[in-house]
Amino acid sequence: MRKVLEPLRQEAIQRWQALQNSDKPVILVGAATCGRASGALDVMAAIEDKLREQGRDAIVRQVGCIGKCHSEVLVDIIKPGRPRITYGHITPELAKQLVEDYLVNDNPRTDLAVCAASGEETDIPCADELPDSKHQIRVVMCNCGHIDPGSIDDYLAQDGYMGLAKALEMTPQEIIEVLKQSGLRGRGGAGFPAGRKWESCLKAKSDQKYVICNADEGDPGAFMDRSVLEGDPYSVIEGMAIAGYAIGASKGYVYVRAEYPLAIRQLRLAIQQAKEKNLLGKNILGSGFDFELEIFQGAGAFVCGESTALVLSIEGRRGMPKPLPRPRTTEEGLWGKPTLLNNVKTFACVAQIIHRGAEWFKSIGTEKCPGTAVFALTGKVNKSGLIEVPMGIQLKKIIYEIGGGVAGGREFKAVQTGGPSGGCLPADLLDLPVDFDSLTAAGSMMGSGGMVVMDDSTCMVDVARYFLEFTLEESCGQCTPCRVGTEQMLKILHDICEGKGREEDIDLLVEMGKAIIDGSICGLGQSAPNPVLSTIRYFRDEYEAHIREKRCPALVCKKLIYYRIDPDKCQACGRCLKACPVQAITGAKKTPHVIDLSKCTKCGVCFEICPDRFSAVERKTGQAEELN
Repeated sequence: MRKVLEPLRQEAIQRWQALQNSDKPVILVGAATCGRASGALDVMAAIEDKLREQGRDAIVRQVGCIGKCHSEVLVDIIKPGRPRITYGHITPELAKQLVEDYLVNDNPRTDLAVCAASGEETDIPCADELPDSKHQIRVVMCNCGHIDPGSIDDYLAQDGYMGLAKALEMTPQEIIEVLKQSGLRGRGGAGFPAGRKWESCLKAKSDQKYVICNADEGDPGAFMDRSVLEGDPYSVIEGMAIAGYAIGASKGYVYVRAEYPLAIRQLRLAIQQAKEKNLLGKNILGSGFDFELEIFQGAGAFVCGESTALVLSIEGRRGMPKPLPRPRTTEEGLWGKPTLLNNVKTFACVAQIIHRGAEWFKSIGTEKCPGTAVFALTGKVNKSGLIEVPMGIQLKKIIYEIGGGVAGGREFKAVQTGGPSGGCLPADLLDLPVDFDSLTAAGSMMGSGGMVVMDDSTCMVDVARYFLEFTLEESCGQCTPCRVGTEQMLKILHDICEGKGREEDIDLLVEMGKAIIDGSICGLGQSAPNPVLSTIRYFRDEYEAHIREKRCPALVCKKLIYYRIDPDKCQACGRCLKACPVQAITGAKKTPHVIDLSKCTKCGVCFEICPDRFSAVERKTGQAEELN
């Protein structure tokens, strides 16, 4: 099969090399959803307008997520004979100036540059030496930001579909053995060994089998799957085709939320191109293997991250987990047939493992958890973005080197991993290695790949309440522990945040959380209490302060804070008086102002608007009622 693929591949390589060796500048604009939200399309239009105005010829292309979301909009320029330079925070106005300065006047604008492909340019750091790059290894995202996601030729030139061609020369069991030897674990929450799951589906007897890619992890904040589909949909398609051949399936579905229109568009185009080159459809590469792929648009329900709920959704029924006991989807899945279900990141690894070998994959990460982990690093961190790191890397390296430390110079307090159902880990666990087993043992999880950094201005009780509100809202309501238990836990958290907590509430939350985990029928209910249990485990003193002392140490919970004006610092400038939306502040010229706590809604406008040089408005913890 590799011989059949080779002519297609050589044509693609020639086109790629012609592009790289062109005498025209190549301009790449990061135009995934994150880039577009920051104005990437306007930047691209400005570049094209300026090129026409200057009479310059250049190749302008869209690429997927480059990963440095903290510097959007990102633009890469490859000028003939010069290294590739990445520019950040580019606006349409700066884009026009950049074209004139660099392409016309040969001024590389080092002041706008983030990094260069090598250190040849003066004052531009080498990309590989930057703290936020040197610890990263790209496997899942190796092509994102590098290829045009709308060009299958770009993918073929990067050894694309070599894994499929090689797989078609192997037996299904040989493919599965390679996966088992590689140690690949499903990149979802549980981290189940992929080879064992594939083998289970292969052994299932049926006249029809299916492959499903879960491209909707349910967590709206976890945009890794979307970014892969937007930047390199071909890797997922290739992985699914290999899976189809390995288990004996001729049909696959990509389950993606309808709120990801760009991902759907790129995926649809990639499927069409693969069919045109006989890499999908009938008799793929003359092998006799048929595999069709279809996109199914979901409604973004968190619960549909659970396999049986997802299957029911594709069947046109309400997405609800099937009650226990239930057969595995590898035995009885879509329309009652054996079904292999993995997520985007898992399938994106498969083709490279088959092409490069199990030992290559095992050389990355740890012995128990080979490969990489992809995270959306966000929260109170200086450099947010989409990162891919080897399994086993320490949390502190991610936060302080890749993420550039805590924003505003504040003190680190906690990090939550795994999305809404993940746990919150404290500062004394920053040496923890990031892998499936270590995070689970610490009370968190790998989950959908979210990583939220929190500083000392964060109230951990409020954080637990916030995430529990989300999981309660997303509960399908089918089983009592999840439907009723999370609601009761949330009521207790509300009481604690409002200064109405009771001494016994902490132990009651722990007891209820464990009961919900034991009694729920799906992963959503079984992980919903994690934010509460982990914050009690590591930040119990904050719960006790809320209950015993009626105060919020982080000055977040509205019922437990109040604002006052220090008469010794107040300069009677009148800013807070004019800004107060409820006229709770009184005062006259040259007279220190006063806040009427009976009227104050604790909106914080006065605190925000008071000039830093005065800092007269103070935020205190305690119950305002006791101070009137």
